[in-house]
Amino acid sequence: MATATETCTSVPPASTDRKLNGADVFVECLIRQGTDLIFAYPGGCSMPLHQALTFRSKEIRTILPRHEQGGAFAAQGVSRTTDNVGVCMGTSGPGATNLVTAIADAKMDSIPLIAISAQVPTHLIGSDAFQETPMVEICRAITKHHYLITKTEDIPRVIKEAFYIARTGRPGPVLIDVPKDVQQKEIDKLLINGKPWEVDYDPAMNLPGYHPEVRRVHPKQIRAILKMIRESKKPIFYAGGGIIQANASEEFAKFARKTGIPVATTVMGIGCFPADDDQSLHMLGMHGTAYSNYAINDADLLLAFGVRFDDRVTGKLTEFAKHGKIVHVDIDPSEIHKNKIADIPVVANIKEVLQGLNAMIADEDVPQIDDWWTKVNAWKKQYPLKVRDSGDFIIPQYAISELWRQTIDQDPFVNVGVGQHQMWAAQFYKFRNPRRWLSSSGLGTMGFGLPAAMGVQAAYPGRLVIDIDGDGCMLMNVQELATLHCEKLPVKILLLNNQHLGMVVQWEDRFHGKNRAHTYLGPVDHPEAVGAGAGAHYEETYPNFVQIARGFGVGAAQVRSKKEFPEAVKTMLEYDGPYLLDVICPYQEHVLPMIPGGQSIAEIITEPMES
Repeated sequence: MATATETCTSVPPASTDRKLNGADVFVECLIRQGTDLIFAYPGGCSMPLHQALTFRSKEIRTILPRHEQGGAFAAQGVSRTTDNVGVCMGTSGPGATNLVTAIADAKMDSIPLIAISAQVPTHLIGSDAFQETPMVEICRAITKHHYLITKTEDIPRVIKEAFYIARTGRPGPVLIDVPKDVQQKEIDKLLINGKPWEVDYDPAMNLPGYHPEVRRVHPKQIRAILKMIRESKKPIFYAGGGIIQANASEEFAKFARKTGIPVATTVMGIGCFPADDDQSLHMLGMHGTAYSNYAINDADLLLAFGVRFDDRVTGKLTEFAKHGKIVHVDIDPSEIHKNKIADIPVVANIKEVLQGLNAMIADEDVPQIDDWWTKVNAWKKQYPLKVRDSGDFIIPQYAISELWRQTIDQDPFVNVGVGQHQMWAAQFYKFRNPRRWLSSSGLGTMGFGLPAAMGVQAAYPGRLVIDIDGDGCMLMNVQELATLHCEKLPVKILLLNNQHLGMVVQWEDRFHGKNRAHTYLGPVDHPEAVGAGAGAHYEETYPNFVQIARGFGVGAAQVRSKKEFPEAVKTMLEYDGPYLLDVICPYQEHVLPMIPGGQSIAEIITEPMES
């Protein structure tokens, strides 16, 4: 990579008339920040940037998504699985606003992201010009920071700051809005104080209000935590995404094994501790295991590491973990005491805290919790996650368990959409490593899975990348099948197709007298549209995903028989290229356990509904 003092190395096209411009500087700055992938959809105001990208194709691969939202989720796939910050770009107006959902998604899950929106020329801003939208105003509440670049000479500083802000402290998305004339400005015509501008690619940053330096954990805090652990009789780890974001999973697993304390994870924390380890209680919360929720409820010490006490975990706050003391470690001081008061609050990088704990723990600090494990194991035996006998029908729990059996030793990346299939995947795919599970957890965005998988596959061309999706979610970003084919990204899609918006149907069944309110995805003249069907699927499901996938050039097949399913999965995995396996599932299946929204462990549902 070029050093900061070197001049831009953009290669002009064959025409010798072309001069270095702001777009060239912009692309050079991206490259110097480590960007080797960008997901970008062109338009009138972003054309100069796209032109500049073509001249640097050896250093930065530009992937054309088929929708800007897909490109932004693909960029998240890069951020969630690598040490690089994912980058996406759209043109002005609708191209820019199509990025918004994915930006909000990144903010909720603390994912570093650089979202670039082209803007109308500066002299037209505020005039309601063609395809003008005020992106800074639109994104003010859903970004960690945002920029509108009005001077070409500000490009290097803004990009350096943007990546710094996205990466440091609590990570998050940064918007860069760049007008077309700023991109087009020729560098040799740019005068600063009457002198030609010499591009400085490592300028000083100007961030007087941003101080991301993390407070250092004090040895006294480490000793206080160890004392609380030593004195506890029923401790439990409540482990979240902060552990994964801090690359602290190794330190966490070491400390957890040293203490022998049960480990429960949030949705974002999946993978921070091996799920097939006997010490794991798996996921907690609304659709977490019954035994993890019972353990949290009964624990006398809650070790909350890298979590934010989200409502999908806590349910009724006054009832959550009310019997125990709380140690809360988080990098963001705004999370401390926000939802639950901590007995030992620690604002610090969880990796540093865990390193301190591992360094200072002595044998006498290990709690004596044999009786606690006896109780926890009794819950595990009484309330296991189980796959019921479904005859020759393929229920999602079985499908995911079989996929796990066939793929876990390949250490795949698994992406999901949002809904029932997401929760079943969290329950039944036992991840062993961090950054292998990608889920829209905070915002819960349908359509996340396929484009996120696309981004991961681009970042890891030789690895197995899977999208476990639902039919409702698949339709949200189905156009990205074209990107898989055209960019030669061999993502494998396990489509759990129940012809309904399954999670909403589950709530209709449980809380609305089974009244169907627009949750059937087939034609309105089918009786299933009002919940009056006989329960079976039609011979011709709607839409025909096999035809759709093949129309995009993606391999595809449908399977309905449990006996045929293992071989169908094997065929998908061995296929040379992207592949969609359309798995027809009963729509009556519910995700269990379930704690109704806003309720406590006392209201947990563990048994299926009576017919």
